[in-house]
Amino acid sequence: MGRVRGGTNQKYVAMDIPQDVYDRSVAYGELVAKHVLDYAEKDNYKYTRGYRHVLTYSEGDWEPTPPMYAEACEPRWSAIRAFTLDSCTQFTPAPPAPYDLKPGSEFRKMVDQVYDYGKNATPEQKAIAYFWDDNATVSNIKGHLSYLSKKMTPPGHWQAIVSTIAWDQKLDMRQSLQAYTFSSIAMHEAFIACWEEKYRSNRVRPVTVINRLLGEGWEPYLQTPPFPEYVSGHSSISASAGTVLTHLLGGNVAFTDSTEYEFGHGVRSFKSIEDAYMETSMSRVYGGIHYLDGALEGTKQGEEVGQWVLSKLTGKPIEKDVTKQIAGK
Repeated sequence: MGRVRGGTNQKYVAMDIPQDVYDRSVAYGELVAKHVLDYAEKDNYKYTRGYRHVLTYSEGDWEPTPPMYAEACEPRWSAIRAFTLDSCTQFTPAPPAPYDLKPGSEFRKMVDQVYDYGKNATPEQKAIAYFWDDNATVSNIKGHLSYLSKKMTPPGHWQAIVSTIAWDQKLDMRQSLQAYTFSSIAMHEAFIACWEEKYRSNRVRPVTVINRLLGEGWEPYLQTPPFPEYVSGHSSISASAGTVLTHLLGGNVAFTDSTEYEFGHGVRSFKSIEDAYMETSMSRVYGGIHYLDGALEGTKQGEEVGQWVLSKLTGKPIEKDVTKQIAGK
């Protein structure tokens, strides 16, 4: 029986693996890779390319926001094939507050709240907003010069949190793989559900309303991303991942998150995974890019998606109270 020849990866040569074992292993790996690629080929990604969101210019509807006034991002993402969802509308949130700028209306109160945070946010609220910014592509404009800064994405941030917790809790390979996989699938499903709602409700962002209403050149603390407001994507995907991780690892898993320290966003500690995703949600209101109901309903949607994913992947019904209100945290 021959041994692995020197033309292959040297670490396998050093392990003195029999040639037939090596050949079978490579063949099996290639077979698995082909299956994954064939499956991915049918995920509708190519179908969703090239679509553009049609602007209505109706009061209360989304329109491009400063500083880049970019086109709406991924208007057909809800058509991406899900892993577990029955449909992209399975977890449709409650309707957003009606667009009404009259003083005292539900919508106007939320607009005023965002405006007030923009003017009077505490240092702690600003720190929370900036820590969870997770804007993968920040536009910088200085006179005639414009350039993009690349940083962390929201799902990338949560996968880094999984890594931190896995090290802290000394998870074995199986436990770590489950945490990474379940949370990734949950975020994938939450993005589909959230993006369906975003382009269905098509709600205007705070920066547009406040500047039109007050005419003061108001700017949010965080840069507004280029897609409709309702519901908050960061709230939804964070709650989906957090719900899954809380179920797998426990409700009192404390951790310190330094994911974006290298980008100057600081370090924060949390008593639990749930505390982290609840803080994530309110960060969008503090940062001036979401209204309160967009954050609250995004969190609720994410928790529901997370429970669904758990039930599908484990084969067991998962129950959790998803009516919690996070305002004021």
